[in-house]
Amino acid sequence: MKYAICYSSRTGNTGKLAEAIRQTLPTLDCVYCGAPHVAANSADVIFAGFWTDKGTCDSQMGEFLQTLENKKVFLFGTAGFGGSAAYFTQILERVRTNVPASCEIIGTFMCQGKMPDVVRERYAAMEPSPKRDMMLENFQKALAHPNEDDLAALTKLIQDLA
Repeated sequence: MKYAICYSSRTGNTGKLAEAIRQTLPTLDCVYCGAPHVAANSADVIFAGFWTDKGTCDSQMGEFLQTLENKKVFLFGTAGFGGSAAYFTQILERVRTNVPASCEIIGTFMCQGKMPDVVRERYAAMEPSPKRDMMLENFQKALAHPNEDDLAALTKLIQDLA
């Protein structure tokens, strides 16, 4: 199986996931690894990684996914908010809408990812409320992700595909 790993990573979180995939699969079968690019089109399988922007994949990844034809696609991503499989499922369902019908989605993975300090500052500047407290608490929790458990879960999924 010839594969490509295409990913966009604003804060490095999705890049960590991409690196875990690269280290798990045979190096000689990799035709491309990096930002979304037409060079990936020679692969049979596309591992497509994204950071979450407004509840879906970032625009760079969304545009790339729409160009794919007759590929097997594994979607993976990170989101600042975590702890809810239902939330991750909603994100993945939105991302799937970018994948053409001629492609087959062979797997998915999502985990929480740390956010930049500017996000914490924005939360801290909000009027005090239970929602603000929850957002600040989530920010702190996200600082530890992706963690070793996240990477191990992704690695297991990739190994099961190979």
